Amino acid sequence: MVRGRDACWEHCVLVDATRQKVKCNYCRREFSGGVYRMKFHLAQIKNKDIAPCSEVPHEVRDHIKSILNTPKKQKNPKRAKLDQAAVNGQESSSSASGGTPPLHGFNGENGSPCPSIMFARHSPPAIDDVQKQKQDNADKKIAAYFYHNAIPFSAAKSLYYQEMVDAILECETGYKAPCAEKLGGKLLEKVKVDINDCYKRLGDEWKETGCTILCDCWSDGRAKSLVVFSVACAKGTMFLRSVNVSDHADDPHYLFGLLESVVLEIGVKNVVQVLTDSSAGYIYAGRLIMDKYPSVFWSPCASHCINKMLEDFSKHDWVNVVLEEANTITKYIYSNDWILDMMRKFSGGGEFVRPRITKFMAKFLSLRAFVIQEDNLKHMFSHGEWLSSIYSRNPDVQAIKSLLCLERFWRSAREAVTVSEPLLKLLRIVDGDMPAMAYMHEGFEKAKISIKAFYKDVDEKYMPIWDIIDRRWSMLLQSPLHAAAAFLNPSVFYNSSFKIDSRIRNGFQEAMTKMASEDKDKVEITKEHPVYINAKGALGTEFAIKGRTLNAPADWWMGYGYEIPTLQRAAIQILSQPCSLHWCRWNWSTFNGVHGKKQDRLELDRFNDLVYVHCNLWLQAIVRSKDGKCKPINFDEIDVGAEWPTETEVACTLLLG
Repeated sequence: MVRGRDACWEHCVLVDATRQKVKCNYCRREFSGGVYRMKFHLAQIKNKDIAPCSEVPHEVRDHIKSILNTPKKQKNPKRAKLDQAAVNGQESSSSASGGTPPLHGFNGENGSPCPSIMFARHSPPAIDDVQKQKQDNADKKIAAYFYHNAIPFSAAKSLYYQEMVDAILECETGYKAPCAEKLGGKLLEKVKVDINDCYKRLGDEWKETGCTILCDCWSDGRAKSLVVFSVACAKGTMFLRSVNVSDHADDPHYLFGLLESVVLEIGVKNVVQVLTDSSAGYIYAGRLIMDKYPSVFWSPCASHCINKMLEDFSKHDWVNVVLEEANTITKYIYSNDWILDMMRKFSGGGEFVRPRITKFMAKFLSLRAFVIQEDNLKHMFSHGEWLSSIYSRNPDVQAIKSLLCLERFWRSAREAVTVSEPLLKLLRIVDGDMPAMAYMHEGFEKAKISIKAFYKDVDEKYMPIWDIIDRRWSMLLQSPLHAAAAFLNPSVFYNSSFKIDSRIRNGFQEAMTKMASEDKDKVEITKEHPVYINAKGALGTEFAIKGRTLNAPADWWMGYGYEIPTLQRAAIQILSQPCSLHWCRWNWSTFNGVHGKKQDRLELDRFNDLVYVHCNLWLQAIVRSKDGKCKPINFDEIDVGAEWPTETEVACTLLLG
C-alpha cells in the first residue's frame, strides 16, 4: 500500500499497515484489504461483504465510481516507444516537405472518418457542463422537496435514500412517482410483506442462536404508560408491537400475561431470556415467567444498572460539587451564540452538551470534555478577541473565569473523570447493538481494578466506589446468564488472570440446569464440560487458541466447539444475547397515533402497519450499517467520546395523509 498513488486516499486513512486496514473518513467504518475495497464502499457499490457508505458526499461517490469504471491502461512500454517514434517521424516528414500532417481520425486510404478514433479523441467538453446542470437541477428539486415538507436533513443519511434514487434511475424516462393513496395502501402492504419475510429468516436464526425478548417501557410521568416489545438476536432486532399499559402499569400479573403472549408467539424453545427494567412489577412478572417456563431466563437491563452506579457516584459530595460547577460553565457558554461559536473555534469543534443520552451519562461525558479542553478554555478567556468583546465585561463571567483558574476544580474533575471512565466504557459496550453478555463480568472486574489502581490501593479511597459497583452488580447477578457467559467466553476463561469464584461456578451450573431440559442433555454436558475446561481436541488447536481473542465468543464456539455439541449449543445461545434495552432508543411520539386519539378500525389498522414498517426498517438499517458481523470487544479500546448509538437521530412522528 503506497500512499499518494491513489485518489481514494483523500477519503480514507490507513489504520493498520500490516493488515492493510483502512478507515472511511465519512462513516468511520474500517475495512481490511486496502484502498481497493474502500473504493467500493465509497462508490456505494455492493461487493461481497463491503457495506456501501451512507454518508459519503455525492460528488465523492461519483468521482470514485468514475475511477472504478475507467479501464486500466495496458502497460506496453515498447509499443509506446514505437508509436511515439512513428509520430515523431511523421511530424519530421511533414515539416521537411512543407505539407500538413495527416488528420488523426481519418483513414489514410480514402479519407473516410473513423468514428471510434474520432469519439475517443474529441469528446465535446460541453457534455460535462450539461450533465452538471442536470445534476444541479436535480439537487435543487430534492432540496425543495425536503424544505417544503419539513423533512429533517438527517433523513439524507438513510441508506434507503440513495437506494431510492438508484431505483428511479433504473426506470425508463417518464416514471411517475407513487401517489399518496398508493403509498398508504398497496405499497405499505408490499413493504410489510418484505418485512415479514425478514421476520421468518430471523426465526430460522433463533433456532440456532436463541433470542431475547426486549420489553422497553415508557411513561409520561402522569397517566400514560407504554410498552414496546421487540425480539433481538445476533443477526438483528425485530419490532413486534407497542401496548398501552396505562391502567395496569403496576399489575405484575397483567405484565406477566403480556410477556407470556410474546414468549409463546416467538416459541419457548427459541427464547433464551426476557429483558425488562428493574421496577418491582417487572421483576415479579419475570419470576412468574421463569417459574412457568424453566428454560427461559429473566434479566434486568444492564444499562439501567450501570446508569444507577453513575448516579450513586454523583451523590458523593465532592463529585456533586464539580458536576454542578461544570454545569454552570456549560450553561454560560451555551446561553449565547457568539460565546458558543468562539468556544467551538478554540476547541476545534468540540462540544460539552451531549443530547439524547441519559442524564448522568451526559454529566460525566460533559465533565470529560472539560478536562480534555482545559487548556483551550483557559486560552479562550485570556485571548485578545475575548478581552475586547463586550461579554468580557459581564459580571457573570468573572465567576466562570475564577472556576477555570481554580486548581481544586480541575483536580476534582480529573479524578471524577478517571473513576467514571471505566463505567462509561462498560456502558458503551452494553449500549451497542451487539451481543454483550460475554463481556459483562470482565468489564466490571476491569473497572474495579482500574479504580483501585488510580487510588494506589488505598482502601478508604476506592472501597466506597467498589461498594457502589458491587451493590448494583449483585442486582444483575440475579440472572445466572452473566456468570455463565463469563465462564463460556474463551477470551476470559482461558486468561491466566481469570479467577473462577463460586458465583461464576454456581451461575454456570444453574444456567446449564435450566437450558438442559432433558436428562440426556444433562448427561452430555457433564461429559463435555471437562473437554472445555482442559481445552482438549479441537478447542486446543493453534487456530482455536488464536481465535479466543480474534473471534467473537459465539463465533468461536461455532467454529471450534463441534466435538462437544450439547455444550456448544448452550454456549452459542448464551453468548449471542444482548443485555441492555437502551441502545434501541425509541422516539415514543411514534406510537402516539396508535395509542392516542380514537380512530376507526380501518384507520387504526393502517397506522399500526405504518408503525410496524417504519420501526423495522429503522432496525434493519442499523444491522445493514454494521456489515452483519459481530466483532470481539476490547475493553481498553472503547472510545467513550465517540458517538453513541443512542445519539443517532431516530424516528419522527408518523402522520397518515
